[in-house]
Amino acid sequence: MDGIFLQQMINGLTLGSVYGLIAIGYTMVYGIIGMINFAHGDVYMVSAYLAAIGLAVLSFFGLQSFPFLILGTLVFTIVVTGVYGWTIERIAYKPLRNSTRLAPLISAIGMSLILQNYVQISQGARQQGVPTLLEGVIKFHVGDGFVQLTYTKLFIIIASFVGMGVLTYVIHRTKLGRMCRATQQDRKMASILGINTDRVISYVFVIGASMAALAGVLITMNYGTFDFYAGFIIGIKAFTAAVLGGIGSLPGAMLGGLILGVAEAQFSGLVNSDFKDVFSFSLLVLILIFRPQGLMGKPHVAKV
Repeated sequence: MDGIFLQQMINGLTLGSVYGLIAIGYTMVYGIIGMINFAHGDVYMVSAYLAAIGLAVLSFFGLQSFPFLILGTLVFTIVVTGVYGWTIERIAYKPLRNSTRLAPLISAIGMSLILQNYVQISQGARQQGVPTLLEGVIKFHVGDGFVQLTYTKLFIIIASFVGMGVLTYVIHRTKLGRMCRATQQDRKMASILGINTDRVISYVFVIGASMAALAGVLITMNYGTFDFYAGFIIGIKAFTAAVLGGIGSLPGAMLGGLILGVAEAQFSGLVNSDFKDVFSFSLLVLILIFRPQGLMGKPHVAKV
């Protein structure tokens, strides 16, 4: 039992760190415009295809060294996925910024369907895959069995926390981060003080898409397969992680992702893996009922 628990803990940390990266996109967009980008899960799906394309192109030109191969793939995927994020904001959100709150929501759902069908038509409906890039495993003996940590999972965990650390530095220590925080606190006042809030909102969509791109590369490395529908389920789970941690809180998004990933992995290993999605969505319902502001979120007080 201890071996299964520890193995599922490793699996959960790997999965949860990726959930946290995707959840950051949800929480940043909500924090700055007060709306959920329901196309964000499909941005992650697009990044998985871009990662495979990047790997194929770099391998075609003879680049075989893992550090250079994965670095080149990350740069390519993040840049192109960032363009997707910028385009979604320009098409689905900016024209509707002063409309009712329901219009951008419907527009984002429409953009999600467009991305799904665009990828299905251009890349095909069948599952795609990439070979294992990082071989090797670390084994720990626990009781009569053993626990293993693959180099791929170790790389995913480290890369996720590095990405979170870089983003935290950008938000708290740079001019762009100060503009983002000012726009989040009071958009009108930030505009009066000379901040181009429209440009800041576009930057936030790009940053969120970049985090989804990092997650797309890492998950593609871990599982090796993906399809045009991959963004829906993992997008909803990342949204659950964002709500769990406190929508609008960056540390909360990462914490929520880790908690959800570990809880889902333990449920799969110790109870039944067939119902792990049911467990995740049931957790979302319970959070919304008993603590809608999340673990690190602040309660919303309605103004009378």
